[in-house]
Amino acid sequence: MKKSGIYTKSGDRGETSLIGGRRVPKSHPRIEAYGSVDELMAHTSMLRDLLEDERLKEDLLIILDIQMVTASMLAADFDVMPAGLPVVGKEQVDFIESRIDEMDASLEPLVSFVLPGGHPAISQAHIARTVCRRTERIILRLQQDHQIDDAIIQFYNRLSDYFFVISRKIASIRGIKQKPWKRGLQ
Repeated sequence: MKKSGIYTKSGDRGETSLIGGRRVPKSHPRIEAYGSVDELMAHTSMLRDLLEDERLKEDLLIILDIQMVTASMLAADFDVMPAGLPVVGKEQVDFIESRIDEMDASLEPLVSFVLPGGHPAISQAHIARTVCRRTERIILRLQQDHQIDDAIIQFYNRLSDYFFVISRKIASIRGIKQKPWKRGLQ
């Protein structure tokens, strides 16, 4: 039987390669950053799979593509991206902002904090939101010692807001009244 190309055994000693070829420990901050993006992509995909609205599903497919680009940017061991590698910039940040604005304009004004839940898709949007916030923090830590494009940070900052607004949009589409936070037992 022919050996699969899926495993290479090159990481058996706890190292992996960045784009550019440099070997680093699997605990390297760049690996942590793009690994967190990878985890967020899985949660984004789960949210997409739970939806029926084709426009929202298409938006999430675009977002998954942008996430994949940011993962490759975070995995690249270059101060300047080589020609041919995709990059994230103002256009992707503007896309997220426009989708937030469009969804938010169609919703009732928010008058209190809301508790996550009410439907699996709503809960999944909140899971994606919290993983996105953690991803943003990891990228910010990486930026302390490594050159990270500001558009990546802006994208993840907006994306967590997007996941909050899409949770409200899903509730609206499904006719689910979200539970306001009552600040404990009052």
